[in-house]
Order: sequence, then C-alpha cells, then structure tokens
Amino acid sequence: MTTRVKTYLRTFRRRSGLTQTELAFLLGADDGTLVSRYERLTRRPNLRTALGLQAVFGVSADHLVPGICAEVDRSVMRRARLLSRQLERHSDSARTKRKLRFLLSIMARGGVVSNRHLWARDDNTTG
Repeated sequence: MTTRVKTYLRTFRRRSGLTQTELAFLLGADDGTLVSRYERLTRRPNLRTALGLQAVFGVSADHLVPGICAEVDRSVMRRARLLSRQLERHSDSARTKRKLRFLLSIMARGGVVSNRHLWARDDNTTG
C-alpha cells in the first residue's frame, strides 16, 4: 500500500514563495538542483537537511515528507519485531525483559503490537 504523495516539500516551498535556489541557499546548498531532487524524491534529504526544512517551514519532517517517514517507521517496526523475537529466545533476565518492554512500546506507537504473550510476564513472575 503505497501513498501517491510522498512529499509536500514543493507545496510548502511554493506557498512560501521561495524558489528552489532560495530554499537551497537557506539549507546551505549550492543551488536549487538538490531541492528539485528532494521534491521529486530522486534523492532523500539527510538528517541535517530534514532539520533545516523543519526550521524553514516550521513543521515536522513527517508533514513535509510523510512517505519517507512512513517507510522509516515501517522499517523500524519490522526490526523491533525481529529483535523482540530474538531476545525472547535468550535469557529471562531483568535486562532482557526491560528491553522487551521497550520494544513493545516502540511497536505500540506504530500499531504493530502482537497478540502474543511476549511481554505478559513481568519481572516478578516466573515462566
């Protein structure tokens, strides 16, 4: 399920009245080519650029480039699920249980909480 609009960068830039070259200048880039690539998603902004875009437009990156943010979220959720499965097979130490609770909180934010009993046990119960 891919969303058609993966970036609103062009929309925000045009609403502000800035040209690609002017936005590039604000971001510390040499010319507007880079901004064009970000708008067309042929290049993804790095962290420094994403933070710069937030500063310029006053909105978070997930509003400017929701498609990229959604991809990153899905990827992190998938890896959190895999890591929790790996940790499950290891010890029942307090440290491992703490990690599993943290991974559960990550997955809960992404709506990926499993129905399994992975985290049903707390530190005071035994297997």
